Amino acid sequence: MPDSDRAMGRPPLGMKPTTIRLSTDTLRRIESLVGNRRIALFIREAVENELQRREDSQPTKD
Repeated sequence: MPDSDRAMGRPPLGMKPTTIRLSTDTLRRIESLVGNRRIALFIREAVENELQRREDSQPTKD
């Protein structure tokens, strides 16, 4: 008997789809750097890098 509790397909990626608005020029610039198929990856990496930069620059609480 098959195990019906097991999910089929690829495991969840731990990501939530989010809509963002970018200017046509910004999107064109990103696409010219990374290509059409890697825009989402570029944006995820840019957001992570900016979050890390801002978190690192916050004063530490003693």
